[in-house]
Amino acid sequence: MDLASATSPGLPAGPTVLVPVGSTEQHGPHLPLDTDTVIAVGVATGAAGALGERGRDVVVAPAIAYGSSGEHQDFAGTSSIGTGVLHDVVVELTRSMSTWAARIVFVNAHGGNLTALRGAVAQLVQEGHEVAWVPCATEEVDLHAGRTETSLMLHLAPGKVRLDRAEAGNTGSLEELLPQMMAGGVKAVSANGVLGDPAGASAAEGATVLASMVEDVVAFVARMP
Repeated sequence: MDLASATSPGLPAGPTVLVPVGSTEQHGPHLPLDTDTVIAVGVATGAAGALGERGRDVVVAPAIAYGSSGEHQDFAGTSSIGTGVLHDVVVELTRSMSTWAARIVFVNAHGGNLTALRGAVAQLVQEGHEVAWVPCATEEVDLHAGRTETSLMLHLAPGKVRLDRAEAGNTGSLEELLPQMMAGGVKAVSANGVLGDPAGASAAEGATVLASMVEDVVAFVARMP
């Protein structure tokens, strides 16, 4: 069920609410600024459908479309609210939703949001709320705007992908690039904002990756009381 289009009396009693968490930030010359948000929504929607087939009452909330994206701030379009504000948004949303929902799960598709999510969820659990967060992740995911994210977007929102503008960026590992990124942001290691290579991306590969992400979220939520 989609929360935004539901009516108050039409909501099930004590549902699980999945809240997609993305970002508005540069994704190289070929992917849109809302890439992380599109992926988070796609994963949450797929997981809700699968959980509903198992008899769970699941509601997908509107996405949190702004995240902590300061590492991308050198690129136009990046719109970051920072870790502190995102932390507070997660806390206040959970406190509000907990008055009618049994549990809230934040489905996150942007690595820069981790500090805010971890801190907010830890605080909320101490307050007694049934809340958790889960990443949209598989072992095949590359760092940023490479083959995996491009494939996911070709599957989820092909009209937003500018394949004619796709180009490789820095293909180093996170371990190699992290010290420079911590000091100078993504621009310090990649002039075009891409960390990886989108070459070979396909909608079919995106569908496979999405299915794996959905499975992970379904398994996580299914284990919750």
